[in-house]
Amino acid sequence: MSVELTAHADPHRLGSVAHAGPASKRIVTSYGFWIFLLSDIVMFSCFFASFAVLSGQTAGGPGGAQLFDLKNVAIETVLLLLSSFTCGMASIAADMRNRIWFQVSMAVTGLLGAAFLTLEVMEFADLVQRGAGPSRSAFLSAFFTLVGCHGLHVAAGILWLLTMMAQVVAKGFRADIQRRILCFALFWHALDIIWVAVFSMVYLLGSAT
Repeated sequence: MSVELTAHADPHRLGSVAHAGPASKRIVTSYGFWIFLLSDIVMFSCFFASFAVLSGQTAGGPGGAQLFDLKNVAIETVLLLLSSFTCGMASIAADMRNRIWFQVSMAVTGLLGAAFLTLEVMEFADLVQRGAGPSRSAFLSAFFTLVGCHGLHVAAGILWLLTMMAQVVAKGFRADIQRRILCFALFWHALDIIWVAVFSMVYLLGSAT
């Protein structure tokens, strides 16, 4: 009886408990973007599996031990890891709504990413010049597909980064801009994690065989 009286006295109370309302846009955006990242990771997992299967299929040509320059790859790795740090600094600056530090951190992140891409393109050009292009063997086809796909993601990330810098200049740290910055940071850090796997599985293990 007391429950019925309470419900009649405040008809909206039970409804507010049962229906808390839709989730915030920040939660919905983050959840949707995590689904995108997971689908991207599944794609890269397929590339990694293909490389693992085809890593010994050199068709009598050179393998990783003869082709890979670990010093150059180590520099690429350092550049990308440093870019992850500066990307984190940009996220902190965005939370503090500090435009100057945000732009500086994002600019450094973009420069480090561009330097990484430059070294990767030089590596690809050197391999092709030495007759070790993607059509030389199944091993090289898998290598160019995996590493090249990661490079394309980095290039897309740099374009996204420039877009975010321009949007902050034009619109400031609005709620929707903050959500996009969060998604960009997740994307960039995911690329760093994937590169660590590339460095370990493709270059280190490939150079040892």
